Amino acid sequence: MFKTLVNAWKIKDIRTKMLFTLLLIVIYRFGSFIPVPGVNSGVMESLIAQYDALGFLSMLSGSALSQFSIFAMGISPYITGSIIVQLLTIAIPSLERLSKEEDGRQKIERITRYLGIGLALVQSIGIVASLQSVNVDGQTLLTNPTFFTYATIGIICTAGTAFLVWLGERITEKGIGNGVSLLIFASICSSVPQTVIQYVGGVISPNVATGNAYQWWLLPVLLVVVLVLVTGVTLVDRAERRIPVQYAKRVVGRKMYGGQSTNIPLKANANGVMPLIFAMTIIQVPIMILQIVDAAGISTMQAYAQDATISIESVGWFTKFYMQYLASGTVIYYIVYALFIVGFAYFYTSISFNPIEISKNLQQNGGFIPGIRPGRPTSEYLGRISNRLTLFGAFFLMIIAIVPTVVLGSFGLSTAFGPTSLLIMVSVALETSTQLESMMLMRHYKGFLG
Repeated sequence: MFKTLVNAWKIKDIRTKMLFTLLLIVIYRFGSFIPVPGVNSGVMESLIAQYDALGFLSMLSGSALSQFSIFAMGISPYITGSIIVQLLTIAIPSLERLSKEEDGRQKIERITRYLGIGLALVQSIGIVASLQSVNVDGQTLLTNPTFFTYATIGIICTAGTAFLVWLGERITEKGIGNGVSLLIFASICSSVPQTVIQYVGGVISPNVATGNAYQWWLLPVLLVVVLVLVTGVTLVDRAERRIPVQYAKRVVGRKMYGGQSTNIPLKANANGVMPLIFAMTIIQVPIMILQIVDAAGISTMQAYAQDATISIESVGWFTKFYMQYLASGTVIYYIVYALFIVGFAYFYTSISFNPIEISKNLQQNGGFIPGIRPGRPTSEYLGRISNRLTLFGAFFLMIIAIVPTVVLGSFGLSTAFGPTSLLIMVSVALETSTQLESMMLMRHYKGFLG
């Protein structure tokens, strides 16, 4: 990869694109330190340390959420909006027709953009309003908030997300790589130095009072874990199953077409990190809501819900049960987490890979898989292979998400920067490197033909 970067830097037009991408990333990181007025960032940091779901959102925003800067919501609302639109495209026939048209795809991108900005408004106000009732050392997130306070926070955070969406589109259009992916990559990378300094400092000058104290052998163990994770993620990300396809010869006029052989590449982990994000959100959000309700004092709900069928005592019992058996680190938590990963892997494959449509396209173009009859047998064959690859990818994600977390947890280590973050970083780095190689290859061909 480093050799690819060095070779790409020698080419003027590619170097210009790389500098343009770096400039926009620097602008993004600079905006992550501009605070939103009226929000107590110290209280926000304490709350993020308590809730794992908020910690994950803060990591995706490059710690902008913990400081509650103008980019506090990050690019996450846009990603959520794109997922929702993808699901609606399958459920609503009119959106499915739009997705197959050139103008329709532009309309869907516009709908995704507006939905992501709207989610940023709802998410920013919702987070602040729900956390406002939590008291941290006698302080709250906002001091004497009014409607104008919430409106200001919502407008600023929404504008920040809209600006990040614009930055991502500019990087995709005029820079290197996928803009949204690179912004997330930059956010995660920003937490790497702090994590390394924390662990190195805990070994060199341990501080038992703050809990930052580790044994000398911790650093070699961490280095081995990181190397194994990076190697495994790289191998699986590059692995693919190639299904051979043969096209029959046909004569059109005086010309003969077809007769060539090709293949259908199916990636071993085509879903990427999406099943992990879905599973983590589903299992962490209820815990966060229950913690906020408990911290706010659910006894105050009795005055407003005298006719409620669920008593305060039963709510408290359910909260304690949920926190005891489904909290992070318990056996049941990891079992449920693994099942969610497998379920979402198959769900995401069902909406992103359609073997029936691929079979129809092959049959219409005179293509067939050797040894498999065209039509329904081809779609069933592709479906079986897809299911096996999905199961392999799901088990890989389960191992990459659970095993390193358990190993690090046995050493008393807990951080938002974990296997999921590493998986995103390696995947984006490989994707960007592949695009650089393609751009250099195209330029080489142009020079050869010219």
